[in-house]
Amino acid sequence: MGEVCDDIVTSSVTALDALMPLHLSVDPSGVITHVGPTMQKLHPEGALSGMRFMDVFELRRPVNAPDFCALWRRGSCGVKIRFRDGERFGLKGLFTRLSGGSHGLINLSLGISVLDAVRCHNLVAADFAPSDPTVDMLYLIEAKTAALDESKRLNQRLQGAKVAAEEQAFSDTLTGLKNRRALDHLMTRMARSSTPFGLMTLDLDYFKQVNDTFGHAAGDYVLQRVAEILVSETRSGDMVARVGGDEFILAFQECVDPRILNSIASRIISRLEQPIDYDGQSCRISASIGITLSSFYADPVPEQMLGDADVALYWSKHKGRACHTIFDPGTSSESVR
Repeated sequence: MGEVCDDIVTSSVTALDALMPLHLSVDPSGVITHVGPTMQKLHPEGALSGMRFMDVFELRRPVNAPDFCALWRRGSCGVKIRFRDGERFGLKGLFTRLSGGSHGLINLSLGISVLDAVRCHNLVAADFAPSDPTVDMLYLIEAKTAALDESKRLNQRLQGAKVAAEEQAFSDTLTGLKNRRALDHLMTRMARSSTPFGLMTLDLDYFKQVNDTFGHAAGDYVLQRVAEILVSETRSGDMVARVGGDEFILAFQECVDPRILNSIASRIISRLEQPIDYDGQSCRISASIGITLSSFYADPVPEQMLGDADVALYWSKHKGRACHTIFDPGTSSESVR
C-alpha cells in the first residue's frame, strides 16, 4: 500500500510539473516544498526547495499582504512576485490553498517578462506548459525577428547596390576618377555655401602622338597613370575629374592661395614630363594648366570660372605648353577668347 501511495504522489508531482512548469508548492509556514522545472531554471543560484518563500521572492501583490502568513490567510488570490536577487523580472499568477490546508500552490506565468526570461535563461518551448499561449507568441516573435532580419539584410544589399550605382554614375570607368557630373555637383555646392576653392584645368600635351604611335591600349594606360599622379598631388577633400579624352579638372576646397596652386601645378607638370613605360615603350607627354580662384569673383559662378580657367589654359598652350597660368581678372577675357 505504501508503494502505491508513493507512486501516486510521484505521478501527481510529475503531472504537476508538466502542466505547471512555473509552479511553487509551499507549506503553511512559507517554506517551499517543491518547484516546477522552469521555475527552478529561473533560479540557477541553487535549489529553491527548502528555502523560505519570502527570502527568495518579493511579494508585490496583493498590496495588503506584507508577509506569507497574510497571503496564506487569504486562501486564494492573484499574486505578483519577483526574485529578490538576480534577474528582477516579474511573475504573476494565482495562489490557492489545497484542500486539507497542508500545502499551498502558486501557479505563475512570465507575462510581459517572457522575452527577458527567454533571453537570460535560454528557455525553449519545452519549458512552458503545452496549453500556454506563450509558446505561440514566442513562435510569432521568432518569425517576426527572422522576417525583420531578412528585411534588414535586403535593405543593406539594396543600399549597397544604390551606393554602387551612384558611384558608377559619378565616376569615370577608365581611370576611376570622378566625372563631369560629379564635378558640377561639387562646384555648385561649394558656390552655394560660399566655400572658397581653387580650380585647375589640365590638358595633356602630345597625347595624340601616344595613341597614334603605340595604340589606344597605351593611351589608356597613360591616362590611368596620369590619374594616379593627379590624385597623389591632391588632398582627400579635393576632387580630380576626367571630363574628356585627355582633359582633367581639379577642384581644391578651401584653397585660394595662388602660391600653393602654382606649386601644385609645377609638381604635376614635372611628374608628367617623366617618361611612362608601357610594354617596353617610352610614352612621353606633358601638361598645360590653367588656374582660377573663387576669391577673384564677388559671386563665383562655376560655368564662368571654368571658362576663365580654360582661357588661362589656352595661354599656357600659347606660351609653349608644359606650363601653368593663373587667370588674371584684369585681363579682358572677351578679347582673349
